[in-house]
Amino acid sequence: MARGDFLFTSESVTEGHPDKLCDRISDGVLDEVLAQDKNGRVACETFVTVGLAIVGGEITTKAFVDIPQLVRNIVEDVGYTDSSYGFAYDSCAVLNAVHSQSPDIAQGVDTGGAGDQGLMTGYACRETKELMPIPIMLAHKLCRRLADVRKKGILPYLGPDGKSQVTIEYERGKPKRVDCVVLSSQHSADILDRTGKKITKKSRNEIIENVALPIIPKKMIDRKTRFLVNPTGKFVIGGPQSDTGMTGRKIIVDTYGGMASHGGGAFSGKDPTKVDRSACYMARYVAKNVVASGLADKCTVQLAYAIGVPEPVSLMVFTDTTGKVSEERIVELIRKHFDLTPRGIIKALNLRQPIYSKTAAYGHFGRTEKSFTWEKTDKAKILAKDA
Repeated sequence: MARGDFLFTSESVTEGHPDKLCDRISDGVLDEVLAQDKNGRVACETFVTVGLAIVGGEITTKAFVDIPQLVRNIVEDVGYTDSSYGFAYDSCAVLNAVHSQSPDIAQGVDTGGAGDQGLMTGYACRETKELMPIPIMLAHKLCRRLADVRKKGILPYLGPDGKSQVTIEYERGKPKRVDCVVLSSQHSADILDRTGKKITKKSRNEIIENVALPIIPKKMIDRKTRFLVNPTGKFVIGGPQSDTGMTGRKIIVDTYGGMASHGGGAFSGKDPTKVDRSACYMARYVAKNVVASGLADKCTVQLAYAIGVPEPVSLMVFTDTTGKVSEERIVELIRKHFDLTPRGIIKALNLRQPIYSKTAAYGHFGRTEKSFTWEKTDKAKILAKDA
């Protein structure tokens, strides 16, 4: 291969995937707290397995949250409504193991300091209109489509659990074609063939026609593009019945699909004083505005914080040779036009509101909903003019 020629793969999972179900529950608890108490402190974790959901963590708030009922409502909304799934909203046990936040942490956060140490990364590029890498954007759209055709009854035999994976062939660093699409979806047993070991050819083609083809750009499909549907043959047993789930285990799905580095912190279930969530949102906001301004075609922003300290201990910008001005100059512009303290981030992005349940599936970035305030490009013109 010539330089810049390579294959790159990203994956996504549906809202019924066990880990994503946990993210949804944790963010649902957070939203319920913020709806009643915008200054509530939440660090909520969820674990699910066959017939059981455990919610734990540290929550300090004046709000009251009926956690068992909230869990059941979310499980029902996601689609686990039948006990044959091995996990259902009306029969699963719910264990509440929540306690209050440590006062040792609170004394640093109350004064405006970061809620923890850590490094956070934001990224943007010109591969899609959302200024996101195309592999992860297509993977997310495929998973959302899997959920849509299930809920609308287009393919009623599909279950809530599912995954997608997209491999893109790049030529000279630019996305050229789709090399491989993988779709794995939980389904009922009535679409198995006579062997009982794999789905029928008819159902495979239906999934390709109703899920893959409406999403993948036609110009990126050729005769060599592979479509792999439920590659093991069947996927009848899924969800928490087949695999445990935990909050925060899909951090690459949540961010850039592996195209950019990740700081290591998970997002879901954490209120915005936790910089491993809010500062990642700010880093994306900064990177996206840098790219939207025309100062670079690719931009990685890394922030790092110390617990209890408001200002980041470091700020790094990497444009991968695509910058129109120096990276040092971009750093100067960022420091001038963005408040990178926890309080500044919360204010700029309006993060003390119940907006987080929507982030729990299909990615935290590249979204067009109004509540995803970190996707705005309102600083682009200012950056371009000042540069």
